[in-house]
Amino acid sequence: MTNAEIAARLEQVADLLEFQGANPFRIRAYRNGARTIQDLPEPVEAILEDPARRLTEVKGIGKDLAEKIADLVSTGTTAILDELLAEIPETVLALLRVPGLGPKRAAVLHRELGINTLDQLRQACQSGQVRQMKGFGAKTEASILENLEIAEEAGKRTYWAIADEIVEALKAHFVDCPAVKRIEPAGSYRRGRDTVGDLDLLALAEDAEAVMDHFARFSSISQVLLRGGTKMSVRLGIGLQVDLRVVPAESFGAALQYFTGSQAHNVVLRGMAKARGLKINEYGVFRGEARIAGEEEADVYAVLDLPLFPPELREARREFEWAAAGSLPELVRLEDLRGDLHAHSTWSDGMATIEEMAAAARQRGLAYLAMTDHSKRVAMAGGLDADQLLRQWEEVDAINRRLKGFRVLKGVEVDILEGGGLDLPDEVLAQGDWIVASVHYGQNQSRERITRRVVEAIENPCVCAIAHPTGRLLNQRKAYEIDLEAVFRAAADNRKMLELNAHPKRLDLDDVACAAARNYGVPVVIATDAHNIDGLGTLRYGILQARRGGLTRNDVANSRPWPELRKMIGKK
Repeated sequence: MTNAEIAARLEQVADLLEFQGANPFRIRAYRNGARTIQDLPEPVEAILEDPARRLTEVKGIGKDLAEKIADLVSTGTTAILDELLAEIPETVLALLRVPGLGPKRAAVLHRELGINTLDQLRQACQSGQVRQMKGFGAKTEASILENLEIAEEAGKRTYWAIADEIVEALKAHFVDCPAVKRIEPAGSYRRGRDTVGDLDLLALAEDAEAVMDHFARFSSISQVLLRGGTKMSVRLGIGLQVDLRVVPAESFGAALQYFTGSQAHNVVLRGMAKARGLKINEYGVFRGEARIAGEEEADVYAVLDLPLFPPELREARREFEWAAAGSLPELVRLEDLRGDLHAHSTWSDGMATIEEMAAAARQRGLAYLAMTDHSKRVAMAGGLDADQLLRQWEEVDAINRRLKGFRVLKGVEVDILEGGGLDLPDEVLAQGDWIVASVHYGQNQSRERITRRVVEAIENPCVCAIAHPTGRLLNQRKAYEIDLEAVFRAAADNRKMLELNAHPKRLDLDDVACAAARNYGVPVVIATDAHNIDGLGTLRYGILQARRGGLTRNDVANSRPWPELRKMIGKK
């Protein structure tokens, strides 16, 4: 069982407990456990198989939770999950994905109206039943209807980070299959989309039966959906569908190009081929009946005098235009980044000290790390007031005096208040190195109001960048209404930056907005928003999103050493 599957089961337990109205501390323990396992840089199975190690050595995993995780790995389930599922229909969990509904209200709808599915919820809203329930009303009913689409989409798409873990597990599984000479993922996963609907795998092999027999033994499979001569489709325990195709050597490159997509990219490619009297499909490039390319992906493009496009760019946006002009961008890479500019410590809601976070960042090859704990408005996260922040910065100064070749930046994630202005006084913020401003409250305000709040923050001389600028949470919450064009203009005018938050549930800015920022000349900062040392590893997800936006090293501010970056900031 992969870490992603273990985390999903723990989240399921937490959801079911919350639906029942269980003790909040008990619920939080499962949610924290899920986050810890999801962020773990090595498989849980590897720890459990090592007699010299204990799962309880992982920070945040106690004895009780460790036992339940061990049960999940060995049996695929655990007693508490079985008990909860016996009491509550599993379909009810979909109700908890509706933004703004919440477990208590979902429980009322389930208990009073017998609602178990999203379809039943939609019907109850459309018939006006929900508004008649105590504590709901017409406004809540309308909000539920508006957000149903998010809940439905969340049930269909998987975070790229989780899909990535499954891809790595599948690759490891096929290492022991001698029939497979090469195996590659394709589809939206390979293009780096923030979520994926299913996984496509291509295997280079002559014995398709042997490959599919081996695939069938993958431990995470819950159901075989289809098995044909060269294709096999399965569903995993977390609900994700995986399609495996066995392809001969002479067609492997063409199949990889075709099944990577996107559909729009392939339509343009086929049109270009047709104009030359050629035909392109998953079997190769053909002139008449003769195959003239197909073994390697680069050959498919070369026939049309095209470069091998990075998969992240294959969306039929500007890649063909760039190729025609000979200006295909050299996309930013993980190794280009010199620092991380958004991280939390135990001073607010982080799980590691400043020194621990700095040591972990340094171990990852970074040269600087901005500590940006929350400001006081985010009280539930232990946000800092002015005195606390200044004391923290004194600690940072002391740490920097001990460090050689690494710098901790004095920073804060200061809240942009609902009524405008910032959560901390300018005379305090002016003493920091790196100030990021963000919206956490008032996200339902009008487009005009939220835009004005963010633009005012950009115009504040103390602010360096705006964190997670649209507030979206993938599969959970839409971006709030904001005029990004106005934000880009303000950032360009004031020499400020915008963050690409690399957390796999945010990836905010999205790829289209990253491309727009580049067009406006606004530097993008790729930052983790890490709350523990393992969270620093999410930079790679941000890099993927930046590449989809066509960003180069020069477009990403923290690809520069701190002294150079500091000169770029329009902070007074």
